[in-house]
Amino acid sequence: MFTGIVTAIGTIGEVRQSGDLRLVISSPFDPDEMAVGASIACSGVCLTVVDKGGRTGDSWFAVDASAETVACTVDGRWTQGTRLNLEPALKLGDELGGHIVTGHVDGVGAVESITPQGDSRKFTFVAPQELAPYLAPKGSITIDGVSLTVNDVADQPGGSCHFSINIIPHTGDVTTLGTLAKGDSVNLEIDVLARYLQRMQSLRG
Repeated sequence: MFTGIVTAIGTIGEVRQSGDLRLVISSPFDPDEMAVGASIACSGVCLTVVDKGGRTGDSWFAVDASAETVACTVDGRWTQGTRLNLEPALKLGDELGGHIVTGHVDGVGAVESITPQGDSRKFTFVAPQELAPYLAPKGSITIDGVSLTVNDVADQPGGSCHFSINIIPHTGDVTTLGTLAKGDSVNLEIDVLARYLQRMQSLRG
């Protein structure tokens, strides 16, 4: 379980294909505080630490990404040199600063437009048809592992939708969202509460 509050940016330093995809990710974390078998959200994807090393400020950890994970996330994301938003799993007693995030990607969206608004920037994303029913103004959405609030939603012909969020300078600086450009793809996870509400509604219908 995660909160969508990114604590560091890591970089994929090594990629090996051997059954699953083995990724070695550099990070500033203290390796003594990373347990083998623990979960770390990597740009919104819950992955399990299978090895680790280095020292605080210059550490690394290894994870395995299955074919299903690769297929369900942004195309080309798992390549050497890619920067990733990192968040260790929530511990009992930690502050829930964002919202409840599972680390299971529901779909892939894309940046439709970026508009300056004061010191912030308004990002409009295209969400696939299957996610449209779960998005609502002032609801929560996880974009590449970052917990954000939806400003507005506009349904589109064909069933997809556009939704917008605001990125303040701090969020842009401490996550990879600050480097997004029009047309870039992102991992999306809908609010878990919206998932259950939609399920209950469908059973009533």
